[in-house]
Formats: sequence, structure tokens, C-alpha cells
Amino acid sequence: MNTAAGAPPAVIAKAVRQLEAAQASRRPCAPVRDVLPAGDVDAAYAVQAALIAHRTAGGARIVGRKIGLTSPKVQAQLGVSQPDFGVLLDDMACAQDQPVDITRLIQPKIEAELAFILAADLDRDPVTETDVAAATGYVVAALEIVDSRIAGWDISILDTVADNASCGLFVLGDQQVPLASTDVAAVRMTLHRDGDIVSAGTGADCLGSPLAAVAWLARTVRRYGFPLRAEEVVLSGALGPMVNVEPGSRYTAAISGVGTVSAGFTRPADLKTAAGTSS
Repeated sequence: MNTAAGAPPAVIAKAVRQLEAAQASRRPCAPVRDVLPAGDVDAAYAVQAALIAHRTAGGARIVGRKIGLTSPKVQAQLGVSQPDFGVLLDDMACAQDQPVDITRLIQPKIEAELAFILAADLDRDPVTETDVAAATGYVVAALEIVDSRIAGWDISILDTVADNASCGLFVLGDQQVPLASTDVAAVRMTLHRDGDIVSAGTGADCLGSPLAAVAWLARTVRRYGFPLRAEEVVLSGALGPMVNVEPGSRYTAAISGVGTVSAGFTRPADLKTAAGTSS
């Protein structure tokens, strides 16, 4: 990824240390926008790139990308007005049949979206929605467990970009649906928490269509030097408002024409009990 020409390396390094310390301690930090040059999104992406480089050096593997802030409702929730992207690593993937360890997270929220699994590279310029459709192997229902290392989710676009687009974990559904069999702009999503509806939306709530969101991503990441590749997972953006994760609860999203996906979360007490039993 291109570095930020206007941001001294020491500034980038300071923001990286701040976010890495928050992740390691599970204690949120002050906004990094106070460290970075005002309005310098490229500097924020340079911080993100350094964070990902440290994690891959430690053994994590890049498996895809996520698009953030595609829903006007989510943008309104966070007070930002443009999409962004982050990187998915293999250690972020969670299985539906295993409870998510709540202690891995700091202040998690959850949102439902479509995941595109690519069958071909998207490295042309420009990339259109037609190109995205042709490169997609299939889509699945997905849950993104978003998280912020910034205290109180007090974020600007610089904060969320630097913080890997506020990415935490993700869960993919089992039903693999060919893109040609569904109109992704017309899908309807409902997200339930322990049986109660907590969020709802449509494909059109994601930049007008998830296809448009993925096309935006392909063009943007190519500009930063890392085009989308075959076999990567692309989380295309929220189909409705994100909601707070409640420990001990289970969340299930249903996306019409695509399928369902679910994730349950432990309570901290559950982990203590399990540890006591095993000892």
C-alpha cells in the first residue's frame, strides 16, 4: 500500500503503537485523529497498512477485504459520510457452531451483510458492476462483528480507517448462492437477537447495491496498490443499522434469496466456568 507522503514516519508509528496497545490490553484508546495530520486519509491508510503488516509478520494471513460505512444509517450512527475499507485476516474468521469468545473484543457491534467470494482477480481499471458480477464465484450471508479500539466509538473517518475500518471478526453462512440467481440490490435482511428483530434493511441500503460497493472497493484498493484477487472474501457492507453485541446472546441474520448466518457470544463468566471445569 502506498505510504502517506504528507505524514512523517514517526507520526504513523505513534498511531500504530496507540492502536496496538489498545488491542493488546483490550482497553480503548483516545482517537488517533489527534495524532494524524488533519483530513489526511492516506495517512490513516498508512497506519492500517502498518498494523496489518505487523499481524501478517506474526503469522496471520490475508483472506479478503471489508467495506465499511456503506449504509447511510451506519454513517449517521458514526457521524461519517464516506465508505472505507479494511483487511480480513484468517484469524478473524469464526465458525457458526462455536461461541465467539467475547473477551477477544473491546466494544463490539454486529451487522449483517453479503459476502462475495471471488473466482477471478479484479485488477482492471476501471472496475464496473458488470466486472464484479463476472468475477464473483458466489455470495453468502455474513455477519461482521465490528469493533473499535477508539474509546466510546468516538471516531472520525481517520480513526476508523486507521483502525482497519473498525474490523473485529466475521462469520460466513453455509449456503453458497450463485450471483446470477438473486438480485442483490433487492434482497431483504432481518437480524434477530435471541429471536427479536434488532435490525433490518435491503441490498439497496448498501451504496444502492452491494455490487456497486464491491466495484468501489476494487477501484479503491487497486489505487492503493493491492487489487482484489481470486478466492478472496469481500464483506460488501451493512444492509442495516449495526447493533451492540450483548454477551451471552445469539444473533441470526436472514437474507432473502441467499440464506441465514448466526453467531453466539460467550459471557465472561462462561469462560471462567469452563476453565474451572477443565482444571
